[in-house]
Amino acid sequence: MRQLSAYIAQALHQPLPSPVVEKTKHHLLDTIAAMLSGSRLLPGKKAISFVRSLGGAKEACVTGSRIVTTAANAALANGMLAHADETDDSHAASLTHPGCGIVPAALAMAERERRNGTALLRAVALGYDVGCRLTLSLDARQFRDDGHSTHSFGPMFGAAAAAAALAGLDESKIRYVLSYTAQQASGISCWMRDEEHIEKAFDFGGMPARNGVAAAAMVAHGFTAVEDVFAGERNFFVAYGRAPDPAVLVRGLGETHEIMNTSIKRWSVGSPVQAPLDSLAELIRGHRVAAGDVESLVVRVAHQGANTVDNRSMPDICMQHLCAVMLLDGTVSFRSSHDEKRMRDREVLALRARIELRGDDALTQAMPSRQGIVELRLRDGREFRHHTRAVRGTAENPMTRAEVDAKSYALIAPVIGRSRARRLCDLIWRLEKVKDVRALRPLLRA
Repeated sequence: MRQLSAYIAQALHQPLPSPVVEKTKHHLLDTIAAMLSGSRLLPGKKAISFVRSLGGAKEACVTGSRIVTTAANAALANGMLAHADETDDSHAASLTHPGCGIVPAALAMAERERRNGTALLRAVALGYDVGCRLTLSLDARQFRDDGHSTHSFGPMFGAAAAAAALAGLDESKIRYVLSYTAQQASGISCWMRDEEHIEKAFDFGGMPARNGVAAAAMVAHGFTAVEDVFAGERNFFVAYGRAPDPAVLVRGLGETHEIMNTSIKRWSVGSPVQAPLDSLAELIRGHRVAAGDVESLVVRVAHQGANTVDNRSMPDICMQHLCAVMLLDGTVSFRSSHDEKRMRDREVLALRARIELRGDDALTQAMPSRQGIVELRLRDGREFRHHTRAVRGTAENPMTRAEVDAKSYALIAPVIGRSRARRLCDLIWRLEKVKDVRALRPLLRA
């Protein structure tokens, strides 16, 4: 506990290695892009409308709107915006989407405290370190199998750590923050049954971001609490986890930065669809495949992934639909992956009928690596196969700055215009020069 709380307290004073700074910018921009694009989707619209009704002190802005409200309210809304879709990042080993919970919390508290760009970057990297380790300490897969939502627990502690550091709390007060976070830690996996993505946006992003900021804000206001929630009688690990390993919370702190192990999505679709789209794109490019050439298409992913994306009613998480769209268009854009009318298009449906999704034992064994295999048979009898072992955007196959910029710009420009989108992207790339994070506000409004 001493090591963890001291690390959080000192995080803003410790320079990050250059590669970590660069990767943190990637995830900050990627999450902001998810927030802005998400502001125009149903979960984002609901979040903005709800927070508008709350009022509150003008501490932080709600992205994609002109609302300025309390840091906790802004974190709630922006967290839901960030996961209004399947655009945000993911950390495979911890089974979390860190960015949608951590970045909105850090951004809100940085605005409230008028912190500079360097402080924001360090706080975000800190949040990933703490949040990812939290579910790893619980044995993430076992924790999920017991019905808990790993996507809620880890990011909540990451959000709290980032917010506490930005609030300038010392080691003893950070102990209180962790206790208040533990008291709020919650989430069950029934989010899988949420057909409109609204509750899921709250579970993954809004609730973790809001609760983390609230914990830090209460302690900054003078609240006291239990000093060691991770040990002693009736502690956090007694309540959660069959065979937890609390030492994971501090293992490699300052040496292994978990943001380096976090994936950015090349495609704005569900995670299990990423590898098959990578494979299909390679086959289309390498063999000049057109939709009319296709006799059949077999997609293989891990069993859990297949269950998640098999013939779903939402276009951005439906494997068969997205593969059909890519065959017809040659690519999948944010717009095409969210075009619900196209799910009823006769040409798409005819092609979709020739696409089969199968759960694969070997790919299940390969988890948490989300691999995918595409087997393509053409009408002329030719057959092609492509196995994506390292999805573009993962730690094994990372996206470049140019790729992250292009993805983010494409998501942002339709919301705030091309000129402001370009300025926002450029400002994130030189964030160390920003003296007050509130300078981002004019570019986050819509």
